[in-house]
Amino acid sequence: MKALLLIVGVILATIGGVITYRALYLEPKTTVMITSTATRELPNYARVVGGALLFVGGSALALFGATRRTK
Repeated sequence: MKALLLIVGVILATIGGVITYRALYLEPKTTVMITSTATRELPNYARVVGGALLFVGGSALALFGATRRTK
């Protein structure tokens, strides 16, 4: 059971990291902010936050599955 938690946690953390990286650096920007001095393109922050939460949750699950608890 603990090994399964570890494996699932690592897989979820990996998927979350990939989603976050792709949303920040690879995919086309979704928002264009135009001001009087410059034009900026912004990433899809919903995907960035979702991927980061998946990464943190998967890491926590893997850590929970990897550690031993004494009784």
